[in-house]
Amino acid sequence: MKGTKVVESNLQDQEELSFEDFRSIIISDYKIAYESRQASLLGRKEVLTGKAKFGIFGDGKEVAQLAMAKAFKAGDWRSGYYRDQTFMLASGMLTMPEFFAQLYANTDIDADPASGGRQMNCHFATRTLDEDGDWMDLTALKNSSADISPTGGQMGRLVGLALASKMFRNNPALKNLKKFSVGGNEVAFGTIGNASTSEGIFFEAINAAGVLQVPMAISIWDDAYGISVPAEYQTTKQDISEILKGFQRDEMGEGYEIFKVRGWDYPGLCETYERAIKICREQHIPVMIHVTEMTQPQGHSTSGSHERYKTKVRIDWENEYDCMLQMRKWMIESAVATDEELIQLENTAKNYIRNCQKQAWADFNAMMKMELEVTAGLIEKTGNDELIADARALSASPEPSRKDVVSLVRLAARKLRKEKSEAKSNLLKWYKSQHDSNFDRYNSKLFTGSSDSPLSIPVVEAEYEGEARTVDGREILNACFEANFTRDERVIAFGEDVGAIGDVNQGFAGLQAKFGKMRISDTGIREMTIIGQGIGLAMRGLKPIAEIQYLDYLLYALNILSDDLATLSYRTKGRQKAPLIVRTRGHRLEGIWHSGSPMGVIVNALQGMHVCVPRNMTQAAGMYNTLLRGDEPALVIECLNGYRLKESLPSNIGEFTVPLGKAEIVREGTDITIVSYGSTLRIVQEAADELQEMGISIEIVDPQTLLPFDLDRLCVKSLSKTNKLLVVAEDTPGGSSAFIMQQILEVQNGYQYLDGKPRTLTAKAHRAPYGSDGDYFTKPSLDDIIEIVYEMMNDSNPEKFPEVY
Repeated sequence: MKGTKVVESNLQDQEELSFEDFRSIIISDYKIAYESRQASLLGRKEVLTGKAKFGIFGDGKEVAQLAMAKAFKAGDWRSGYYRDQTFMLASGMLTMPEFFAQLYANTDIDADPASGGRQMNCHFATRTLDEDGDWMDLTALKNSSADISPTGGQMGRLVGLALASKMFRNNPALKNLKKFSVGGNEVAFGTIGNASTSEGIFFEAINAAGVLQVPMAISIWDDAYGISVPAEYQTTKQDISEILKGFQRDEMGEGYEIFKVRGWDYPGLCETYERAIKICREQHIPVMIHVTEMTQPQGHSTSGSHERYKTKVRIDWENEYDCMLQMRKWMIESAVATDEELIQLENTAKNYIRNCQKQAWADFNAMMKMELEVTAGLIEKTGNDELIADARALSASPEPSRKDVVSLVRLAARKLRKEKSEAKSNLLKWYKSQHDSNFDRYNSKLFTGSSDSPLSIPVVEAEYEGEARTVDGREILNACFEANFTRDERVIAFGEDVGAIGDVNQGFAGLQAKFGKMRISDTGIREMTIIGQGIGLAMRGLKPIAEIQYLDYLLYALNILSDDLATLSYRTKGRQKAPLIVRTRGHRLEGIWHSGSPMGVIVNALQGMHVCVPRNMTQAAGMYNTLLRGDEPALVIECLNGYRLKESLPSNIGEFTVPLGKAEIVREGTDITIVSYGSTLRIVQEAADELQEMGISIEIVDPQTLLPFDLDRLCVKSLSKTNKLLVVAEDTPGGSSAFIMQQILEVQNGYQYLDGKPRTLTAKAHRAPYGSDGDYFTKPSLDDIIEIVYEMMNDSNPEKFPEVY
């Protein structure tokens, strides 16, 4: 058969195979696919019987994923979604015990190496870091970037993973980074469901990869639905590859190679993937494989049944063209296997899957039962009949949870609160010992915390020789970036207008000419993909700076920042990292879309990133020096009105560091503590002089970073001296000011030092209108600051500070 010859060439690097070898490979493929299908079926049952919380599986996609796995080599990368279990099994990046361990949310990182029980099932990841947080040799591994649930979210990172190969191939200075690439020969494989191609990030990423001409292979699993919504509501012409034909490469120049193949055609799939990935790997161009006529036998997830929205005609067709049935039929017709042989294989596979499930469940329960046994024993010794009865009832439960065990102990502590006994002490001692264990299981690794953490970078003070040269703030940044690009060949920068003109405020002016377009480059207007591009590059060992032109525009990429970058370390329990620096500028400017300061949104959405708010460009440069030596992601927000303000140029411009999480007292005082950052801090400094003339001494504290916030508790130390607190920020009411207030009064226990109501001064509840007058009446002004401070002093001493109005 034609298909047989094609598959044969694919199966073993073009070598001739005997029919028996060929037959053995096909049967092995079918075995993997059949086991995967049985795992899906059994997984659904485990959810419906209550053992697992939720289930989403890859049934119906098995055969296409076998073909994709054959083309996937060591060093390659996957950026996919939650239907790829067969691919992960076939490529050796997932074992069946790990599959069930994740389904049960086993918190043992060895049982579920993808997430340590933190992600729902079929959210895959491989380890790229060792236990110390250092890079492993990624060229020797098959690599899967950590999955996320938001549909289409994986597309941005995919572009960066592919672009890294192009950089490794074309930049000779990177050849010494042998852990990350072998001549840029790695392909980035992406997968997405047909319905998710309706997402804006899909079109952004497809266009970006076409522009960049990178080795990206995107597979579209097309089963004609997006949960209950059919393709007629999803896609023009109901065919994504049809409407993307304009991306097809032709004699005129660059583009994609686009392939279309049916999801139940095993030989056709093997031929297609062999051809597509060969082109992608060797020619370094993007390819698209649109896999049609797929099915989803169990529906979208365990939350519902697809019989509710699919017609009988559609279901009958799916039953006939189930890829497993079609592959089985082809194998028999091609004399690869007999029906009897396949029945025996299938029975063996069912037993194997059931045994894997039972063992995974037993392993998951073993720790729970041990903890319950210890707890029950300790409660028995308290002699409290009611608690003993509760403990015995829980011990009789066939499926106790850790929540049940810990909740029982906490209940016991409350009931025994008036008692003093050795039994109670032992019970509380056990509970406190479990607290650290449970923190590690469920709350640890928001950051990598490795020896290269930015928090561990030594502090180097800025130095000034003689009479330091006074320059524009933008020149400080320019000199900082030039020094870092010279020091470390891994550093790259990209964004809108970053390349040719050196960004709109000249921070990179002249640097593209010096370091080349591969390292400092322009991008199209595509904020989500700019961030995704940076994530993928950072995951492959580079040090990217991704620029978002204005802070307001960061909202276009907030989904990628929040869902992917900020959660990466946490959702892999510290086994993957992406040290991306996101550079932007904001705060004081005029006009609704150039004056926003959504810091409350940022602080809430970007837990897992450092958020830096430097008051001037020297501080910003020191933060960049710190972050570029570290290994954790960060957002740096430069003051938009500070680029032409004069600053002294440090002689060690590329070496001095500003520590993260370290606040600074920029003016000492005795009457009121004012905490502010960024552009408003300079206005506070201006107000301080007039307030001093009025007999009011203010102490100004600059937190410098909001995440982390004031690790040395400088704010509360100041408050303990002044007893009054004002937070000034140009975010809207209840935004960053509320966060800062919570940190000082609650986390730092500053409430105990107050002798009056703490106050906030913020922007109005809307963005600033255009024009200087609009800014004055919308954002905190010099007059506002002076008068609110005076009002606070009037509250405590009206005789000395009589009312102004």
